[in-house]
Amino acid sequence: MALDIAIAQSRPVKGDLDATLDGCAGMIERALSLDPRPRLVVFPETALSGYFLEGGVREHALPAPDLLARINARVGEEAAGLDIAIGFFELDAGCIYNAAMYATLGPGGGIRHVHRKVFLPTYGVFQEERFVEAGPGVEAFDGPLGRTALLICEDGFHSISGTLAALDGAAMILILSASPARGVAPGAGVPANLVRWDTLASGIAAEHGVFVIVSQLVGFEGGKGFPGGSAAYDPRGHRLVAGPLWEEALIPVRIDFTEMARARTEEPLFADLERSWTRLLVNSPGAGVRRPAADAE
Repeated sequence: MALDIAIAQSRPVKGDLDATLDGCAGMIERALSLDPRPRLVVFPETALSGYFLEGGVREHALPAPDLLARINARVGEEAAGLDIAIGFFELDAGCIYNAAMYATLGPGGGIRHVHRKVFLPTYGVFQEERFVEAGPGVEAFDGPLGRTALLICEDGFHSISGTLAALDGAAMILILSASPARGVAPGAGVPANLVRWDTLASGIAAEHGVFVIVSQLVGFEGGKGFPGGSAAYDPRGHRLVAGPLWEEALIPVRIDFTEMARARTEEPLFADLERSWTRLLVNSPGAGVRRPAADAE
């Protein structure tokens, strides 16, 4: 099965939800005019507010159903049936999360899944643990386009996240990111953080035989630049497309799920993982199960 996706590399109007929602709706309308028309549009982390809000997250967090209603109110009937993944600060039961919502637009749609960022960076310029709660874990979900998983930025820096998603059946992992530019990679001509992302996302895809889509935020916040550079990877870890730097973009990509079987057959790393996973957990340090110690001489 082939699936057409549009990666929406967007620039939020920091702290202005209405203006940013209008911009997101505009990108959705643009996506609907693409040929072929995408079935899924993937926005970045904190696409509705900007990333560096710190204490301002309390003013801009909202429940996922409210977010979906606001998006539906801004798009036309032709958007019905389109799937979106979008990052936002979520308010739920009095708690605030850095979250990603996967939903289908229109009257027959609804929220399919909400992922809450598990790994909250709190070092250097990052202060997430001070302002949001950590999510409980990583899981895949059954959506209209097959089994899918969401990760948010630093979740992807921890290899266990991709492993958990793949073991839960995900054929496609969507990583929503707001990664500030840091350093210059020698000879690469792009910020060093994007070189790191290329290595990480390619590795997740190749190790597990899955498709990986990375949607990056773009723009400037308080002197910190988000360079864009969104990308997509096939189950062999090959980069399929790369977005431009420093500008908004709508990046189309087609993925063919039949490639998964070929990739996993040619290099059965995921099959090895499935066979060994339970044994590794049981015998790992801290699992509560100790292997017998060797007899003392």
